[in-house]
Formats: sequence, structure tokens, C-alpha cells
Amino acid sequence: MKYMMFVCTDPEPDADQENWPDIEAWVAENDARGRRVRGAVLAPESAATTVRVRAGELILSDGPFAETKEVIVGFDLLECENLDEAIEVARTHPMAREGRLELRPFADFEQ
Repeated sequence: MKYMMFVCTDPEPDADQENWPDIEAWVAENDARGRRVRGAVLAPESAATTVRVRAGELILSDGPFAETKEVIVGFDLLECENLDEAIEVARTHPMAREGRLELRPFADFEQ
């Protein structure tokens, strides 16, 4: 099952920085196991453009539209057997301590 893992900042990171996992080791391990299909770091939110259409009119806004302290800074596309495995993959990601990780399965419209 495919999961999108959104990598987000968090205004309250884990204060215990001892034994933090290394991102390069995390990527290498999950790539080798075939659990990480693709991933990337995103440009800063100042480079974002929000697109909306209201009453047929195109509305563009600079930056993210959401009024929040958390910002999506990257993503990983995961291929896992189930949610438990996806949670285990996310648990070991360095941003689980420094930020937040949102796991979301891809919708299956063929069921």
C-alpha cells in the first residue's frame, strides 16, 4: 500500500537531542528495503504559490494559504504492507523528533 508521508516543521521539537537518527542512514535503509519510493525536500514556503478559483476567477496568493506554525518542508512516498509498517518507518525518521510526520494512504477508487 502506498502512503504519502508529509514532513512538517513543529514549533515544539523534542528537547532530547541525544541519539537522533541520521537522515542519510534513514534514507539508505528505507531505499534498500524498498519502502521509500521517492522523497524530496521542498523549497521554502516563501517560494509557494496558492491557487484557488472562486466564481470563475483565478486567485493567486504568495506562500502557503494555511495560517499555521507548521509548514510542509518535504515528503516521502512510501510502499508499506500496512499502516503499522508505515508508522514504524515514520517513527525512525529524524523529523519525528524535530517536526511532525503525517501519513496518508492513497485513495483506492477501484474498490
